[in-house]
Amino acid sequence: MAYTYILINFFTVIICFLASFDRRIQFNKLFGKFMISSTIVAIPFIIWDIWFTGIGVWWFDLDYTLGFKFAGLPIEEWMFFYCIPFACVFTYYCLEKFFDLDWTGAFNNLIVFTSVIILSVIGLLYYHKIYTLLTVIVTVFVLCYLHFIAKKQWIGKASFVYLVLMPGFFAVNGILTGSVIPSPVVNYDSEEILGIRMITIPVEDAVYGYSQFLLNIYFFKIITKTKDR
Repeated sequence: MAYTYILINFFTVIICFLASFDRRIQFNKLFGKFMISSTIVAIPFIIWDIWFTGIGVWWFDLDYTLGFKFAGLPIEEWMFFYCIPFACVFTYYCLEKFFDLDWTGAFNNLIVFTSVIILSVIGLLYYHKIYTLLTVIVTVFVLCYLHFIAKKQWIGKASFVYLVLMPGFFAVNGILTGSVIPSPVVNYDSEEILGIRMITIPVEDAVYGYSQFLLNIYFFKIITKTKDR
């Protein structure tokens, strides 16, 4: 049991890591820049994680970890903020490199306006649920910043890739929330979430992951000076 969480991180990243050295991809040359961009994104999300763990919005079953903690978080949780983004950014990088996904740009406005409206309504109705509210605020801010201020044209493309990543999301988060193991690795205070679960995964996790994914793509493109398209 003690190796559960670290093995989740390992199997999430290992295939992408090995594929990075493929001569057609050569993502290994971008490891350093990825670490910089992912750290920029990880900092606020880790602070969020430490805060929520401290006030009991969520907590970890240490039986599934090696037992090492820093700032109240298992060491595996710190690794999570690099392993998951690595797999996600690598997938985005490859799909953008090998496939023409420019057609997804036609959905930018629809995605942003629909998401902002739905999330805003949910935030107003469930403002007393802190995980729901903060997830809504962060995601609305990220979408509005990328679309209206940074004027990025790849929101539709990133959203499509996020959908492609959904099987992996369900596999990883499903295990963490107890879908195939006796009890969850990560537990949630039912008073602070909507209570809508995708199998065992709180719906907030999917929205949280979406905002984190968009920010990782944004900063990765800036650090690598990748042309927006």
